[in-house]
Amino acid sequence: MKILAFGVQADEQPLIEKAFTDAGLGEAHCLKVFLTEDTAPIAAGHEIISTSVNADLSAAVLRTLAAGGTRMIAQRSTGFNNIDLDVARGLGLTVARVSYYSPHSVAEFAWTLAMAVNRRVVRAAARTRDFDFRLDGLLGRDMRGRTAGVLGTGKIGEAFTRIAHGFGMRLLGWDVAPNPECVALGMEYVDKDELLASADLISLHVPLLPGTRHLIDAGALRAMKDDAILVNSSRGGLVDTEALVDELRAGRFAGVGLDVYEAEAGLFFLDKSLEVVADDTLARLVTFPNVLVTSHQAYYTVDALEQIIEATVRNVGDFLAGRRGDNVLAG
Repeated sequence: MKILAFGVQADEQPLIEKAFTDAGLGEAHCLKVFLTEDTAPIAAGHEIISTSVNADLSAAVLRTLAAGGTRMIAQRSTGFNNIDLDVARGLGLTVARVSYYSPHSVAEFAWTLAMAVNRRVVRAAARTRDFDFRLDGLLGRDMRGRTAGVLGTGKIGEAFTRIAHGFGMRLLGWDVAPNPECVALGMEYVDKDELLASADLISLHVPLLPGTRHLIDAGALRAMKDDAILVNSSRGGLVDTEALVDELRAGRFAGVGLDVYEAEAGLFFLDKSLEVVADDTLARLVTFPNVLVTSHQAYYTVDALEQIIEATVRNVGDFLAGRRGDNVLAG
């Protein structure tokens, strides 16, 4: 059995290849290219493929895969907003995801972004490389005693909250239901408007669904404090980026840390340094001195990768054995 894996990073490849071999499930052939409408024909003859978070699994791609003999798609991510599940079901494709991996990887990186923009770390590092050791413009704030607002208090939001508690912050949460672990830490659950108006640091940890798209829209941004810090390490579509740029142009926010971007497909994970990037919104976003954008790397730790790959191998094993595992979304 040959498994074709799309969108594999260099650090991932030996881990993926070894995991499938050790499990006795056959050979995993890893490709750097991402699954798109143009690359989908490469999968012809492969019964099982594995995809990354930015894969295009729209109707046209799924039809090409099915016509080429693909029967199972093992996505190496938790999110699945990129998959047309209705079409997959209609084609008889089995689709599985990774429903859980280390929440600490993402939560810790969210805090890395928050503290980097708060303490102006990127600007400071760039200055010292030029032997400019001035402190002008590098003024930050203590987190202790300030208010952290956590939108989404599942496993990742809970891990973020524990770190905020360690800083000695007041904790506000918003979710469909309170997390008892967060309540035990002293979190107060409030409505979204109150959280946005009260929080000094706002971090997003909700999935991207039709009801959460542009959860942080122009109105939500205007409701925030002028000196708030906004962090998004979840999904880019949670934030209306054009509205965010408008607020940044008006001189608002102490800092914005983004590990995701709503139009990141075709950009993130790729080297575009020798090309003209035509995305005017992203081009403007990265020019602001109080904004830090990273390339969807919050999950990228050895611990998380090992758990993601282990779950992916288990999903493939279940499929080959005719079992329907807990991670199956279609089929």
